Amino acid sequence: MNNKIDRKFWTKKKVFITGHTGFKGSWLSIFLTYLGAEVTGYSLRPLTNPSLYNLAKIDKLIKKSIIADIRDYKKLHTEIKKSNASIIFHLAAQPLVRMSYIHPKDTFDINFTGTLNILQIIKKVKKIATGIIITTDKVYDIKRNKIFKETDSLGGLDPYSSSKVCMEYLFNSYNESFFQKKKQMIATVRAGNVIGGGDYSVDRLIPDIYRSAQKNKNILLRNPKSIRPWQHVLEPLSGYLLLAQKIHNRKFKKITQNWNFGPNISSCKSVLYLSKYLSKYLKLKIVISKKNSKKIFKPETSVLRLSNYKSRNLLKWHPKWSINKSLDKIIEWNEKVKKNRYASVCIDQIKDYINDK
Repeated sequence: MNNKIDRKFWTKKKVFITGHTGFKGSWLSIFLTYLGAEVTGYSLRPLTNPSLYNLAKIDKLIKKSIIADIRDYKKLHTEIKKSNASIIFHLAAQPLVRMSYIHPKDTFDINFTGTLNILQIIKKVKKIATGIIITTDKVYDIKRNKIFKETDSLGGLDPYSSSKVCMEYLFNSYNESFFQKKKQMIATVRAGNVIGGGDYSVDRLIPDIYRSAQKNKNILLRNPKSIRPWQHVLEPLSGYLLLAQKIHNRKFKKITQNWNFGPNISSCKSVLYLSKYLSKYLKLKIVISKKNSKKIFKPETSVLRLSNYKSRNLLKWHPKWSINKSLDKIIEWNEKVKKNRYASVCIDQIKDYINDK
């Protein structure tokens, strides 16, 4: 059973990516370009400095890079029409939970209005056959501690999660109202906690660990017992590509188009596990923060796991890399890019992942 990404399908396929300057968007841009697709990207400038987008020179790698706001409907509509894209991947978002508390209105505005714009444009532009809307694993109602499947109740308490739940309901409304009898197909995808080389985001575990290493500081953990569905960035991206192929070719017409792409349960490890694994390599000490510890370890929020049964069963997609191998790949990435080969190191790992030697 293999993740069968079809190079022939993607060769010269015109693809539009929103959020191409972000971590996942940069990896997806490199992946699609490697497969031979003609990629147009639309996004704000990278949120971080450094960023994979700048280091890998994504703007020179893809066909066209547009720096603009997803909330600018007129600009977005014009650029999508110009691109002649038949497939859209919508990744543009305010992606951080902590930032959503600081800027709740912007979080809702970007995540909801941006998605509304994309869905309305897909509806209007008949050239677009397929739309993949990226939401999050945090759309589920976490009152129950369980392994979440696509049919479970949705719910979000923090502004980030809530905005993503709004995206899911918006998607469902458009899908049921406008796309059931059309030749266009859309889907939402919910991935686990994505890790990989080139992530420089704030408030994320592995980038924070590497920043600690650069400063020769201890690794400070606030939530060591929290368990998350960690997965290498290539895992969900391969799922998105496979799903796009299938629904573009009119497969799964009568199936509910919400899809989990999560790791096997064996890869759902604690924050402490990942920290210890990397600390040995980086020769750092781990310090557990006792600040607000009683508030942090709420049982209903400490564990998050996704069922990947639907994707395994229907798409024949499955996780390829264990959590340990994923961490090894991050170590490898950071070692090799010291020679300033950012895009080529990503491509080497893509080749390894899809067994394309």
